[in-house]
Amino acid sequence: MIRERARTRVAGPAGGGRTETCPSPDGEPESRGRPGRGMDAEKMDENEWKYHGEGNKSLVVSHRQAPEEILRHLQNIADFGKHVMKHFFGEKYVHYGEVVQLPLDFVKQLCLKIQSERPESRCDKDLDTLTGYAMCLPNLTRLQTYCFVEHRPILCVEIKPKCGFIPFSSHVSQEIKRKVCRYCMHQHLKVANGKWKQLSKYCPLDLFSGNKQRMHFALKSLLQDAQNNLKIFKNGELIYGCKDDQDSLSDRNELARHLKPFFFPANGMVNGPHCTRTVIKELIHVITMTLLSSTDACRAGNMKTVPISRGRSYCEASAFSKELVRNGKNKMDSCGLPRDCLLSKTLQAQMLDMLDIEGLYPLYNRVEKYLAEFPEERSTLQIDGPYNEAFYEKLLDLSTEDDGTETFALTKVQQYRVAMTAKDCSLMISLSPCLQDECSDQRPVVLASKSRFTFSVSVLDLDLKPYESIPHQYKLDGKIVNYYLKNVPAKDDPVKSNLFKENEDCTLVLHKV
Repeated sequence: MIRERARTRVAGPAGGGRTETCPSPDGEPESRGRPGRGMDAEKMDENEWKYHGEGNKSLVVSHRQAPEEILRHLQNIADFGKHVMKHFFGEKYVHYGEVVQLPLDFVKQLCLKIQSERPESRCDKDLDTLTGYAMCLPNLTRLQTYCFVEHRPILCVEIKPKCGFIPFSSHVSQEIKRKVCRYCMHQHLKVANGKWKQLSKYCPLDLFSGNKQRMHFALKSLLQDAQNNLKIFKNGELIYGCKDDQDSLSDRNELARHLKPFFFPANGMVNGPHCTRTVIKELIHVITMTLLSSTDACRAGNMKTVPISRGRSYCEASAFSKELVRNGKNKMDSCGLPRDCLLSKTLQAQMLDMLDIEGLYPLYNRVEKYLAEFPEERSTLQIDGPYNEAFYEKLLDLSTEDDGTETFALTKVQQYRVAMTAKDCSLMISLSPCLQDECSDQRPVVLASKSRFTFSVSVLDLDLKPYESIPHQYKLDGKIVNYYLKNVPAKDDPVKSNLFKENEDCTLVLHKV
């Protein structure tokens, strides 16, 4: 995997190390370098820059330190997965990759070759062709555990579940945040901005509930409107998901055509709506069972966890309640996630965000004030790495009582960054048909009506969220909440109120299966 960098004519060392100088109106060269760290005029040394070429009005040079910084950045990504996230998910779930260096000519030719295949919305980003450093990762659309089925067709489902809990922090200032999840509120703003054409019925709290009925509804909602939260691959090729920002790659009838041989290999079911519904139902069942599965071989570390019962277990904006009412039900069954399943591990990592961004932002400002006074401490505090075992050890303090120190503030900031990473990660489920005589206790197997599958589950997109992104998250949170309050009328639905009345203070009970 070659890491992308934002397209820009001018970037400092961290963005590729390339800059251009152009004549200013008075004829003197004017640097168009990116202001900020690495471009401090007082610390710049002309001996650290290398000539690349020039045009009639521009000179192209690059900073010699750029390759080192990009190498360090990629190594930090690998180290973060290896030394930190493996403790949350289990080592066999996390594939942290290896940093490699590729010939620059190959990288440039590769960029040219794939340019026409890239989504239009991504074409404003350039691949880094200046250093050749890349991250080598396994193909997670294939099975990661057993090679004996590699010659058989592989089905892979990628889910980006997003945040699976309601904020429980006392710092939350708007009551709506205690009732409606971030994802459901954000949907309204995204539709208003033209990001999506319609609201999704998917709610992360339904998927994370452990209640199979709610999970089925959540997955069905994702299949109805994938946005960028669901992709399905067949033998490594994308067959269903979001194309650019608004168009589906394929409708569900076409998806069912791809899936039918997996779930009904010897069935003569005719095509049509009934066939599509049946096949999709089978897929949803299999995904649910793999997400709830747990294996001793993939146990995570023994880190003390945040009690899941601290957060409300449902979102008032979820469409699931309407579905219950439509089916004549007035009570939600209380359930919970098996402790060792991947969803539970993902949720525990997300819940390191114990203070919400409203409680976290003042602590970020405290750290910023300290760094302004002692800038040399940035390295000691490991804000930019290295992300090693020592970094992980600092995450173990789950106290929320502020003692006024920079140490407390930094711990909460680092925990928040890890939580945000878990909120934006993707889960990969790879499935391959398995004959009954090939199945054993050592191989995880999930059963469908007419078939069985061996499977592997993985987690990816585990790049630690940048420290510098916290102010943006604070502003975005306020924007999402304010838009929702102003533009989504509050509805006092007595049916919904009765639906959740018995479970207002319910907890999610963790149990082993």
